[in-house]
Amino acid sequence: MPKLLLTVPEAAQALAISRSKLYELLASGAVRSIRIDGSRRVPFDALTDYINTLMKEAA
Repeated sequence: MPKLLLTVPEAAQALAISRSKLYELLASGAVRSIRIDGSRRVPFDALTDYINTLMKEAA
């Protein structure tokens, strides 16, 4: 079963961007995330949603 929630470093690696860039995207709301007991996690679907948004903007 694939991971449903990724850590910030895992999500940044999946998008091939730096952690700091991902934190910027999280702060702006471009990529959704959740907090679980103080740990930030990025739902896998949030990454695909972000990519789909970029693809629509590019079209």
